[in-house]
Amino acid sequence: MLQDTGWDIGTDIGGTFTDILAVHAGTQEARIAKVPSRPTAPVRAMLEAIAAVGLAPGEVRRFVHGTTRVTNALVEERLPKVALIATAGFEDVLEVGRYRREDLYRLDVPPKPRPLVPHERCFGLRERLDHTGAILEGLTEAEIARAIAWLKETGAESVAICLLHSYANPVHERMLAEALAPHVPHLCVSHEVNPEAREYERASSTAFNAAAMPIAVEYLSELEAKLPLGSGLQVFHSAGAMVPVPAAKRRPLVMAASGPAAGVSASARMARELGRPRVLTFDMGGTTTDVCLIVDGQAEMTDTRMIGGRPLRQPMLAVHSIGAGGGSIVKLGPGGLSVGPESAGSEPGPACYGRGGQRPTITDANAILGYLDPEVKLGDTITLDIAAAERAVAPIAAELGLGVTETALGILRVANAAMARALRRVTVERGVDGRDCTLLAFGGGGPMHAAGLADLYGLKEVIVPAASSAFSALGCLTADFSFLQQRTVRLPLDGFARKVFEERLVELTHDAIAPLIANGIPAREIAIEHVALMRYAAQSDSLPVPFALPFDPQAIVQEFHRRHHMLFGYATEEHCVVESLRVQARKPSIIPMARPNVGRPARPARSRRCVFPGIGATDTSILPRETLGGSVNGPAIIEDAWSTVIVPPGWQARGDDAGNLFLTRSTA
Repeated sequence: MLQDTGWDIGTDIGGTFTDILAVHAGTQEARIAKVPSRPTAPVRAMLEAIAAVGLAPGEVRRFVHGTTRVTNALVEERLPKVALIATAGFEDVLEVGRYRREDLYRLDVPPKPRPLVPHERCFGLRERLDHTGAILEGLTEAEIARAIAWLKETGAESVAICLLHSYANPVHERMLAEALAPHVPHLCVSHEVNPEAREYERASSTAFNAAAMPIAVEYLSELEAKLPLGSGLQVFHSAGAMVPVPAAKRRPLVMAASGPAAGVSASARMARELGRPRVLTFDMGGTTTDVCLIVDGQAEMTDTRMIGGRPLRQPMLAVHSIGAGGGSIVKLGPGGLSVGPESAGSEPGPACYGRGGQRPTITDANAILGYLDPEVKLGDTITLDIAAAERAVAPIAAELGLGVTETALGILRVANAAMARALRRVTVERGVDGRDCTLLAFGGGGPMHAAGLADLYGLKEVIVPAASSAFSALGCLTADFSFLQQRTVRLPLDGFARKVFEERLVELTHDAIAPLIANGIPAREIAIEHVALMRYAAQSDSLPVPFALPFDPQAIVQEFHRRHHMLFGYATEEHCVVESLRVQARKPSIIPMARPNVGRPARPARSRRCVFPGIGATDTSILPRETLGGSVNGPAIIEDAWSTVIVPPGWQARGDDAGNLFLTRSTA
């Protein structure tokens, strides 16, 4: 169990900065800081972040962090040797894949990415189950010996085992894993990674997990050595909660997109506390912009995400990401200006950081327009160089025949248009009118672009939370401690097999609560949430439908019809099937959404010349966020030590007692 004193810390490792937010367990004092990220030494960056809030590692009682380290390694294919063992006849499942061209009309790009595991490291194992889990061909000791001999020749560091229909009966996967364990450092089985139907997606997810295991184990082991906190050391996962390190080592894919998921988790809690029924999250960092839809205080979930053009199947928050962050490179091509996905990163960073960057970025455009304060060091380390930003943008301006300032305005228009398309992906394309939503803006660049994006998209309100620059770190800290399990069951509700249903539910519940109990959480404090993923008998995709116990088949059918009609505009009288069951064990968080102490005095109000679209250069009030009182009409810029909030002409801002800012239009 955790001590009653000490500091709870949340961190988010971004492409440019590592954010940290610390809350004292007793006094609820909150501190915030940023330090430059270290892509080659992330643990060192986290220790530097702890020092930046004035703490020593010995004062920390709990440390939760989100990271894209695993995801970046998968995308960039900086991976160890992985072998795949599949049922004979299915060993080429990754190469066959699904015939879907991402670029339908571009014949100059490959129709699909090359397989994560090459053909020479794929092995066909003679065994077979049917779709119910019944054994058609048993797995023999001789066949296991053949697999071991082959594996030794491959030199693989990690092995993925994905046998046909093992989600229904894992007996052969368990036999094989037990025999292979002494011969390979890392091994994962599909019935633990993704115990669901769809062979290609399950094999792809298992191969991803196997490829990530050596990276994650090395990284997390170093973190455990530097911060020996036991159960107090936790990892944020992509389903919107935190998990213990041992569970993350076995299933490192839970860390995929953990940083963006943490921001969404904090947003969902804020939406509930502020009573906003529909919220769009807008998290603009240094490398990407991430958006998500929250309805009635609950973020949308998805079962599949593409990484490097390959499917990763596991329950996760439905975060849509685009390569348009503050450090995204601006280019001029045949189609005009474009931003991202290439980023300047933390080294050298945007040109205005004065670290040797020479290519123009979105941050350089903001600096040229006067939105960033050249007299204050970003992250206490970076002094803005406006002249360097102008030199970087000048070649594009000359080619366009425009001035540097006009080009900077154009860059922001293009960036905002790309972000508006991302918002449409999570609203209009899902049948939701996004104009009824509130935009919750955070990240290093979110509050700067929020009002302009709201104007473009037609949103009426923007909320900038108190800890906006480190909101994902706050999400890591304030999220529930949780673990989730999901499994294919394929139970028709016509002639419902209640005994089978209850057996599967007990198994999933045991597997979901085990990591929480192992970390000292009493069973009485664990809440259990149940979801049935349902479909019509002739459908292939399913919808999530929450349910309570005791299970009522008739009630859940009616709820499924209602949800199907709401999403697709119709419901039928066809038979329904429970395709999968999802169980989430949760220890609710008691950490408050505290207002952080920035650790420095507020600067007095002043003004400087800023350039706004349609207005030109104008004197703009520069106001300290810490002492903001009443309403402020734009044009104005509200600053604290770590964030910049732009209030354009025609907008007004007001603060609340918790330090949140509410931006609304002041004119029609």
